[in-house]
Amino acid sequence: MQENKGIDKSQMISFAVLCLVLFGFMFYFQNKQSKEEQLKAQEQKTEQVKNAVQQTQASNINPNVTPSAIQTASLNNKELNVEFSSLGGQVSKVQLSKYKAYDHQTDRADLPLYLIDKKNSNYGFQFKDKTGKVINTKDLVFTPAVNGNAVTMTADYNGAVIQFIYTLLPKYTLDFKVRTKGLAAVTSDNKADFIWDYSVRNLEKGRAQEQSHSEFSYAFNNYEDYDYDGRTDMSEEKETLNWIGVKQQFFSSVIEAKNGFTHSKGNQEAIEEGEYLKKLNFEGFVQMTGSELNQDFTWYFMPLDLPLLKSYDKNFDEILPLGWSFIGGMNRYFFMPMYNFIAGWGLTAGWVIFLMTIIVKLILSPIMYKQHKLSAMMKVIRPEIDEANAKFKDADPMKKQQATMEIYRKAGVNQMAGCLPALVQIPIFYALFRFFPNFIDLRGQGFWFAKDLTAYDDLIKLPFKIPFLGDHLSVFALACTIVILIYTVMTSGNMQQPQQEGMPNMKVLMYIFPITFLFFLNTSASGLSWYYFVSNAINILIILVIKYLILDEKKIHAQIQANKEKPKSEGKFQKKMREMMEKAQNQQQIQEQQKKKK
Repeated sequence: MQENKGIDKSQMISFAVLCLVLFGFMFYFQNKQSKEEQLKAQEQKTEQVKNAVQQTQASNINPNVTPSAIQTASLNNKELNVEFSSLGGQVSKVQLSKYKAYDHQTDRADLPLYLIDKKNSNYGFQFKDKTGKVINTKDLVFTPAVNGNAVTMTADYNGAVIQFIYTLLPKYTLDFKVRTKGLAAVTSDNKADFIWDYSVRNLEKGRAQEQSHSEFSYAFNNYEDYDYDGRTDMSEEKETLNWIGVKQQFFSSVIEAKNGFTHSKGNQEAIEEGEYLKKLNFEGFVQMTGSELNQDFTWYFMPLDLPLLKSYDKNFDEILPLGWSFIGGMNRYFFMPMYNFIAGWGLTAGWVIFLMTIIVKLILSPIMYKQHKLSAMMKVIRPEIDEANAKFKDADPMKKQQATMEIYRKAGVNQMAGCLPALVQIPIFYALFRFFPNFIDLRGQGFWFAKDLTAYDDLIKLPFKIPFLGDHLSVFALACTIVILIYTVMTSGNMQQPQQEGMPNMKVLMYIFPITFLFFLNTSASGLSWYYFVSNAINILIILVIKYLILDEKKIHAQIQANKEKPKSEGKFQKKMREMMEKAQNQQQIQEQQKKKK
């Protein structure tokens, strides 16, 4: 056996050249990026028609609803600009002044960010008068009166006075009080039906990603419990909801009922293209006292910033989908604080992620070392494995497997130990999968040719769409796929080939995996692709350093020989495996004897 006496310079040089080529590839496309832009979506005509129909229906309910009769009032502070419409006395426009929305025409986040605009939100309280006629406040015409940071909307229905009192407060909060007088003479109902129709506006670059993050979210059990629903229908008939919200990727519109919503239900429907992503409809009851509706509510139009959400003390921080249990804790108490700490040094987001990757690799380095040591040990005993396979070539496959396991046992090689790094990587990957597209501090942060690390980079635009890939190729995703392939080639040399017919070839599966990974990363956050590009590039360097500078195959071979001389005690797992194999072998022998007798 040859002894490695130093670093293989040709391999090190090849790897360095490859890295230079990849980085050169990135900068080349950055400098050559075309200014030519594509229109990615058209206005949703059907939505405009629907709004027009709703406007007509409202006009039929109340003949006073004419364009000249509709007035608006506005409130604003440093966080929100809110507009109110006298038709329905409801919020008709909400702008978050500190944030910008993505413009598909200019490929830049430079549009004013409106959560509510162009009648995409419509709400009101519905009840029946004593004749059985259905009345909804969204069809009534209110008169606005502005007083400082408050707007009072007043409507009259058959002598009953209905008031909506809105007060704009700090922290993206709009207090909303409903007061009625004389309503008991109009209705005998003891509850009102709150109906909210909301169409989610497309605010981010990655439409599919933002659409998948748009859903109902709500709290119940006195704010203690939280749930969400991204399915077609939601139903909470038995719970009293403290608040109901429509969550988007980085923002949320929430209404809190001080006395709760009961018998809540809703539905949602995806919109394939255009200005909107989803239509959501919510319905829940609020109590009336003596047939009068006097209830307190609060609207929140807020960014999903974790410190802000926690400051409300209403379980809003659960809206941020950082993952369940251990996964969410990893994001909340490790990745987010680590990002903020490094970002405090004044580095750009891309280099912060670069340093985060190095820190994670340092933490996992002991596990990585054990994995590569195991790989080196398996390489040393490979000739013995091949010899055993040749010896039992025509024998019972069970005997061949037993002989192989005996070689591993005598050499002191625990195959299961090789699974540990993979198991550790799974929760980390899922945590980062949740971290990058939901961390608002990364929103709008560019790096090289990626203009937003929470969305894909589409530097290479395609003139057609490829199924599951889209109309672009992400350079970060391509670079990540290439380094994963290189890493796979370097680590698959010691993988044992299938010894039985019909068994899958694991090497082939390992090479297919990076290709399928490309389809996943191509539409995911470019920050995730950049992280895994750096991570796998570091993996390759670690392999080379461990192989040529740390591990010595001659010493490993001597250690294996020493292990063979030591008396071996079976572990519980090894004993169980041996017993299972012996039982299977005995059953096979019994079946063969029965066949011979027949």
